[in-house]
Amino acid sequence: MYTPDEGQITVDGRPVQIPTPEAARAVGISMIFQEFSLIPTLTVAQNIFLTREPRSGGGLLDDREAERRARAIFADMQVDIDPTATVESLATGYWQLTEIAKALSQDASVLIMDEPTASLTANETEALFALVGRLKARGISIIYISHRMEEIYRVADRITVLRDGRLVIAAEAAKITMDQLIEQIIGGKMEGAFAWKQREVGFDGTPLLEVRNLRRGRRLQDVSFKLYPGEILGLAGLMGSGRTELARALFGIDPIEAGEIIINGRPVTIKSPQDALAAGICLIPEDRRAQGLVLDHTVRENMLLPLLKTLDRFGMIDDARGTQLVESFVQSLHIKTDSIFKQVRFLSGGNQQKVVIAKWLAAAPNILIMDEPTAGVDIGAKTEILDVIRKLADSGKGVIVISSELTEVLAVSDRVLVMHSGRSKTELARQEIHTEQELHHVVQSA
Repeated sequence: MYTPDEGQITVDGRPVQIPTPEAARAVGISMIFQEFSLIPTLTVAQNIFLTREPRSGGGLLDDREAERRARAIFADMQVDIDPTATVESLATGYWQLTEIAKALSQDASVLIMDEPTASLTANETEALFALVGRLKARGISIIYISHRMEEIYRVADRITVLRDGRLVIAAEAAKITMDQLIEQIIGGKMEGAFAWKQREVGFDGTPLLEVRNLRRGRRLQDVSFKLYPGEILGLAGLMGSGRTELARALFGIDPIEAGEIIINGRPVTIKSPQDALAAGICLIPEDRRAQGLVLDHTVRENMLLPLLKTLDRFGMIDDARGTQLVESFVQSLHIKTDSIFKQVRFLSGGNQQKVVIAKWLAAAPNILIMDEPTAGVDIGAKTEILDVIRKLADSGKGVIVISSELTEVLAVSDRVLVMHSGRSKTELARQEIHTEQELHHVVQSA
């Protein structure tokens, strides 16, 4: 994907030139990208052999042969996927397995996996780990890129840390502790980043946000809770519990069928994101690339999208003021980019997420809903984002944090609301939760 300026790559001890992805595949290197590269409307077999389709004697595409070869690959992987199924009809875990089959169909001896579990459930992740073990046993070498420290220790024989484009350390996994690894990643000790500190929140006054008996089909049923000024409310629950559906309803993306939304003691009607913004509510969405950013636009353009009206001067955009505003957020949120005019797609996941956060902070909301705010970001960016959340609450804003990682929920929340099957089931003060295992038990048994 990129051409090196200098240095050497060797495969099986032989120096090679790799100017293109095709050249990489020719020497046995395949990559599974963090973002899926499949075409949803094509079948599994068609995706696996795209641009390399088997052909009949007359030169026509031979779908049956492609399906036969795909079945053989899946049998070798010990997974059961129908090669004739369209990709869009499959669960996300099967997309990932299809990507792996696509790489293996190219006789890969080196398989690069970039954040392979980012979109997988816990069960799908376990299945992937088992497959990784089988691929290793077959002699396939794997470069496994992940921000999830536990995963690294599950699958890795050796660990290499990169920081700011430089190799920092390479060591056997058994010879470096988790704390040492994190220190190498962030370039220093990370003391107290995930430690909870009790904050003073006034629960006696008027709630900043109150939700009463909110309902939307089967996804949300009778959800009620309160959010106070300066409070961080954590939302926990299993997949399908209704956490993201609640965020979408409060931001006006999905219509509400019944219930009340009350802000500062006054009922409001929210039928669209514009209504939510007018009421002082902003949403940092679960999928930043698909829902939070325009990837082909620059950092500057993405940050200023919600602010174009405020930057209007006599029918013209005040570019100088906009640039000044963007640069102030780049500095305050420590967004790493060599230019605010760089396309946002070329930033790391953590810096992309900071751009999404900055975009909505510039709109000066009173209530922020943050859905999986640290998904797919490295440990350093994760701690910075958690610190931003704390500072937002300290400034008097109300923050709702939705996260699948209970460590994060416990690190920042003043209260935790546990959801199950679209209902608000249990509400706990943070000081009532002594361990992550306790909260995990509540979530599982809700």
